[in-house]
Amino acid sequence: MKNKYIILSIALVTVLTVSCKNGFQNTDKKPITETVHQVKEFDPSKYEEKINSLISQMTLDEKIGMLHGNSMFANGGVERLGIPELKMADGPLGVREEISRDSWAAAGWTNDFATYYPASGALAATWNTDMAYTFGNSVGQELRARGKDMLLSPAINIVRTPLGGRTYEYMTEDPFLNKKIAVPLVIGLQDNDVMACVKHFAANNQETNRDIYDVQMDERTLREIYLPGFKAAVTEANAYAIMGAYNKFRGEYLCENDYMLNKILRDEWGFKGVVVSDWAAVHSTVKTLKNGLDIEMGTPTTKFNEFLLADKLIAAVKKGEISEDEINKHVKRILRVLFQVKAMGSQDRVKGSIATEAHYQDAYKIATENIVLLKNDKNVLPLQLNGIKSIAVIGNNATKKNALGGFGAGVKTKREITPLEGLQNRLPSAIKINYAEGYLERYEEKKSGKLGDITLSGPVTIDQLDPAKLQEAIETAKKSDIAIVFAGSNRDYETEASDRRNLKLPFGQEELINKVREANPNTIVVMIAGAPFDIEAIKNKTSTLVWSWFNGSEGGNALADVLLGKVNPSGKLPWTMPKNIMDSPAHATNSFPGDKTVTYSEGILVGYRWFDTKKIEPLYPFGYGLSYTTFAFENAKSDKKEYATDETISVSVELKNTGKVDGKEVVQLYSSKSDSKITRAAQELKGFEKVLVKAGNSQTITIQVPVKELAYYNVDAKKWTVELGNYTLRLGSSSRDIKKEIQISIK
Repeated sequence: MKNKYIILSIALVTVLTVSCKNGFQNTDKKPITETVHQVKEFDPSKYEEKINSLISQMTLDEKIGMLHGNSMFANGGVERLGIPELKMADGPLGVREEISRDSWAAAGWTNDFATYYPASGALAATWNTDMAYTFGNSVGQELRARGKDMLLSPAINIVRTPLGGRTYEYMTEDPFLNKKIAVPLVIGLQDNDVMACVKHFAANNQETNRDIYDVQMDERTLREIYLPGFKAAVTEANAYAIMGAYNKFRGEYLCENDYMLNKILRDEWGFKGVVVSDWAAVHSTVKTLKNGLDIEMGTPTTKFNEFLLADKLIAAVKKGEISEDEINKHVKRILRVLFQVKAMGSQDRVKGSIATEAHYQDAYKIATENIVLLKNDKNVLPLQLNGIKSIAVIGNNATKKNALGGFGAGVKTKREITPLEGLQNRLPSAIKINYAEGYLERYEEKKSGKLGDITLSGPVTIDQLDPAKLQEAIETAKKSDIAIVFAGSNRDYETEASDRRNLKLPFGQEELINKVREANPNTIVVMIAGAPFDIEAIKNKTSTLVWSWFNGSEGGNALADVLLGKVNPSGKLPWTMPKNIMDSPAHATNSFPGDKTVTYSEGILVGYRWFDTKKIEPLYPFGYGLSYTTFAFENAKSDKKEYATDETISVSVELKNTGKVDGKEVVQLYSSKSDSKITRAAQELKGFEKVLVKAGNSQTITIQVPVKELAYYNVDAKKWTVELGNYTLRLGSSSRDIKKEIQISIK
């Protein structure tokens, strides 16, 4: 199975068949959205003879030099033997600017500008695996153009709490959607002769006390919720690298956790790549190596010989505490991945390209598919410009740039189109844009920025509006035909190194929105953020509400195209937006943020699983997103009524565009078993397909679900088990908008 994995996009487990009506033709008789990506073979034995020869010529110091950082973002190489440094780069939003070798200061290059891509949460909101491949492949080309070997991305930790500082960077609260976005991203990235470093393995779901807290959870929760994305990245995408997390799991730090790194990752899943530590996440020398880590990166000191896998490891070998054979094992792993990405010798390696118009357009395409239309009660959108002479654009977020900011890695880019610029680019010149800042981004105190100073406090915002700014906004709204308020968050407020205090909108924005709406009833609210906020009052008083993201170099143009109707919105929320933080499972169970120990008391009931099972009404449900058109689900059926455990369920539904404009819909399939003998969520996502349907036309969508996808992890048997009996398969446009149900049996 080494290179037999095929991805069929849009959804990995789905096959799309098309039945065309009303003259919509598919002349080549093939599924119109099918894309096939071949996973690269990763066979370490291919280079074993060369690797053994190299190791036989290396000194102990040279070997150990490869096991730790020799600069801020590279390990040690062996120049005399032609072994290069393994060069890494941060990359959640695109390839990070060049950093000095021995400090966090910028290197000051003039040729390290890169494309700013939508954040991973935004990518997940596309519900489009083809966009995930596009993202990975485009970033991979930029990584190679910068001469790098490894991208420290993607981050695929489950969104356990809406307050998580890295929610914008993580993908989703659902393990199925998580893996279906992660796998094509990794494949696309590694198609460019670079390594994906999938992080943070695993159960790393909060920033508060991330260096010290110990996660406790039951085995079934681990296997069903927190590991599927990582497993798929390894077994389906052949990921070449994994990053260990900061925190402990069941009493052992995750960068020296034998159960996670050896028993599960390597022994069970067959991982053959390298395990890299998060920066300064190593706590021991001999134990760390024996328990599965390969490369130690990051340290509070810039004296790289002081790493725990540097001078201390040399001393441990000389004392007989660890064998040189053990050292060789880890060096071999590093050499294997270097050979795999053609970093060794004169192999024909991808050259790459960076900050090109093609890559900006990749970012644009992703951005157009992730914007979520939350509310459009009066059909104000798309904007009808007849008779419109002026538009008020209000809010700091209309001009705020998010490529850089916060504690985490950003992108140095020459292009970041803001919402205001997007409207200026797209609106006719005859329409006057009246801009007012409205609110000021202000903080009472700033984070220290010191690595390891990770607390719940986060940035403390000043939430009182500036009277002059408020009055300017009101007057601007009054004198304009339409007002658009750009509110939400930014990457200084949502940031690695701290979790948010609450769901409240910062900077007094709610009051601003109320005042603007009073001044101009024709007010549209656009939220720009990476994580849920308490916007219930805004929702209740506003007819038109849009959700956008930290959305890349072309984000402003994409947003303008959605508002003006050039693009029909098709984004769906990748997480549940609660009405109250205490409705969310980690908070309802009083298990966030914990102290030195964090017990995942909600178990498998994460995200919508909790809300649906406990019958709690969310503000907006998982998978939610409106369109400028309407869709009908008709003639839903399965190919059979009974299945064996080794078969595949084929579910078809006719999707009809009943509106007047072309649009994309995400058909979501959830499974449910009401009479289960085990604890289960009310429903679980098991398939999805995003498809374009022309106005007035229909398409028959077929989603294939292997019966094994219905399995639960049997703790007693230590294996995945399909429970026999009756299941309900639910088809809908969100987790709370189920259109059709189908009954099947597993015999």
